[in-house]
Amino acid sequence: MSTTIIGIDCAVNEKNIGIAIGNYSDGSCSVLHLLNQEKTRPIPEFVCDWIERSKQTLLALDAPLGWPSDLGKALCKHVAGVGIDIPSDLLFRRATDRFVRKQFGKQPLDVGADRIARTAQAALNFLEKTRQETGLEIPLVWTPKYTEKAATIEVYPAGSLISHGLPSSGYKKRDQIAVRQGILNGLKRSIQLDTDLTLAETNSDILDAIVCVLAGSDFLAGYALPPADLDEAKREGWIWIKGF
Repeated sequence: MSTTIIGIDCAVNEKNIGIAIGNYSDGSCSVLHLLNQEKTRPIPEFVCDWIERSKQTLLALDAPLGWPSDLGKALCKHVAGVGIDIPSDLLFRRATDRFVRKQFGKQPLDVGADRIARTAQAALNFLEKTRQETGLEIPLVWTPKYTEKAATIEVYPAGSLISHGLPSSGYKKRDQIAVRQGILNGLKRSIQLDTDLTLAETNSDILDAIVCVLAGSDFLAGYALPPADLDEAKREGWIWIKGF
């Protein structure tokens, strides 16, 4: 079955959100459309339209979709002035964050202690709004063979770039066009880019959205590394990245 992959580089400010639309079928994925929020209608409306017109959809979100379990346990009973006897890496980093660091040598931002928490909240609220407007559950899924019309996974473009042997830094600044062009050329080894890439060459948010589609394709193909502890991952979230 053909699956539409909507790659979303999440942000608190909608103007900084990047979206790429891809199609996955029979082990092959093509990027068909890129969206620049500054020149189009509201993102939730756009996403809902794609979900409704597609037989099956996978949302691949570049944002943490959960918080560390130890942080929740500690804060629910904490009072001001009392120490917290938990190592900071357990308190502020999820199991998936530690796994990515060990496996790929790249540390995701600490959702428990960084501004990324605001992006996480914005992404979760976006998901809820999409659920309300479509009337669909849009759950997080843990296997490529899901049956829901629409589902969600968490991805991390830097990790996916590393797993595909491409630069994971040094491409975010406005004037680093040549680096982005090099990454896009490298991505063509793994994914078809059947659209005008000008937006991705000039905007790193759009490039990251393309990589989100690639991560979604890796998940559907069964290449992404699963959690060792599924119950823990369901509480905290899990970043899906292709293994080496």
